[in-house]
Amino acid sequence: MSDVELTAPTEEAGAKKADRVRLLAQPLAVLVIVGAVLTWALARENDEIEAQSIQAGVLLTKTWEHLLITAVVTAIVVGVAVPLGAMLTRRWARPVAPVFLGIANIGQAAPALGVLVLFFLWTGWEGLWAAALPIAFYSLLPVLRNTIVGIQSVDPALVDAARGIGMSPRSVLLRVEMPLALPMVLAGMRTSLVLAVGTATLAFFVNGGGLGELVDTGYKLNRPAVLVVGAVLAVGLALVVDWLGALAEQLLGPKGLG
Repeated sequence: MSDVELTAPTEEAGAKKADRVRLLAQPLAVLVIVGAVLTWALARENDEIEAQSIQAGVLLTKTWEHLLITAVVTAIVVGVAVPLGAMLTRRWARPVAPVFLGIANIGQAAPALGVLVLFFLWTGWEGLWAAALPIAFYSLLPVLRNTIVGIQSVDPALVDAARGIGMSPRSVLLRVEMPLALPMVLAGMRTSLVLAVGTATLAFFVNGGGLGELVDTGYKLNRPAVLVVGAVLAVGLALVVDWLGALAEQLLGPKGLG
């Protein structure tokens, strides 16, 4: 047996062990860091302005608003990118796939704040949807691209075998191609979610709420404690979402493909 054959299983086992350790350590680290910062912020002597922002009710409200924006963005991205990506892998739609990928790439290449402001100027909207729709456009590319790549990576022999036993094109897509492409789709969703959480801190520019309001308040009023609390909560939320995405990949991905 060659050294390469001996090394490959060892490296794979090491990678899996590292993933398991990270899945355990990441939420624990978030809990410790966020807990320590909140304990410090709530226990210190805050002035009147700081006390208005650093209180349990306000922190819970802003965190909930941030989560709501992220959930709406996720629903939009999954509802648009996965069906669109699957459609663009069909033979009749492949010529226009670069057009849609180009549009999605423009959304991600443009500065997130610019996308938000341009959407606001175009529609005049404010609030949740004024933040969620442009953020969804900004976060669309990873899921769309990974859906296309995942389906295109399915072994053609498996597709031919499914067709050979009489499965319809729809059944082949839903029962063969999509399940095998799921790991790639989940990886794209994980990236998209982290982008959405980070970009949601800009939602306050269009009165969308979220933890960005705390960061902005702390910066404008020169209250570092408020700024630190808002930033740490936003970072902690992004890490938790990334952890949930990794957990979903472990639990929902087809067994034996990793």
